Amino acid sequence: MHIIKAGILDSIQDGGRYGYQERGINPSGAMDRYALQEANVLLGNDPGEAGIELHFPASVIRFTQPLVLALTGADFGPRINDTPVPLRQCIVVNEGDVLHFSRLNKGARAYLSVKDGFGLEKWLGSMSTHLRASAGGYHGRRLQKGDLLPLNTKRDYGALVQEDSFTVLPWKAPDKEGLTSSEIHVLKGHEWDRLTTEGKTRFREQEFTISRQADRMGYRLEGEALASIPADELLSSAVSFGTIQLLPDGKLIVLMADHQTTGGYPRPGHVITADHGKLAQKQPGEKLYFRLTEMTFAEELLYLQEQALRRLQQECLTNWAKYG
Repeated sequence: MHIIKAGILDSIQDGGRYGYQERGINPSGAMDRYALQEANVLLGNDPGEAGIELHFPASVIRFTQPLVLALTGADFGPRINDTPVPLRQCIVVNEGDVLHFSRLNKGARAYLSVKDGFGLEKWLGSMSTHLRASAGGYHGRRLQKGDLLPLNTKRDYGALVQEDSFTVLPWKAPDKEGLTSSEIHVLKGHEWDRLTTEGKTRFREQEFTISRQADRMGYRLEGEALASIPADELLSSAVSFGTIQLLPDGKLIVLMADHQTTGGYPRPGHVITADHGKLAQKQPGEKLYFRLTEMTFAEELLYLQEQALRRLQQECLTNWAKYG
């Protein structure tokens, strides 16, 4: 795959790099991990296989050999050779075909996976790009014009192309409901009771706006300041994807995939894992509000997501078996 025009911040990401936070190395990985897993399952790959996380305006890519790809997550109006192509289906492309993205329709991050994956080396067990450490991914950085991404292609997929150009294979993943919802489910954090009664009410009831200070590290939220009870300074403690921190000015920041490993701000809440993808698909300027929930609900919602992914995986493996 040849990057003939660079996107704004496109990088190789997988399910994340775990087991090294005590050394100060955060997990990184895809912001919308479900969308990446879905792309891989469509292709018959391992769900945790690395793909390209795309931001709009996204890269323009020329394919240097026949291969099969899948696009999931945000809708950036994908086109191959200027012909629209669908999301959540497998697409067989020929050598010389060009993929570009025409407009931002919905969402913040799209994912491109290829059958058999990329031929890149892992760093500490993961291909995810760690931008601050300049490690992992493709030379530890975002993708740039002129990059040639190596592939692990295991067979000649050109025989699957039924037309002069690309071919869309018949099976597809169902549309994922709720991605446009502004409701984000949250569990109470260790410092929930640091908020005053008024602060707790504002946390639950007010609508927050994602500020322009939003990136892979975290989303700073705009809204009325939340009052808290004066207390001794906290010792730094572990944080994770979805941790909500209360800043000294009473504003909130939600930590995302490239979060630091520890933090010293109060943690009034944590976004449940099942809603990470929904949050990752929101743009600066979009609204959200928090809905407090319980661990049993968080576990059930995550279980349902995993079950849906496994059903899709079984269906796709059956379909791939028909293609040898």
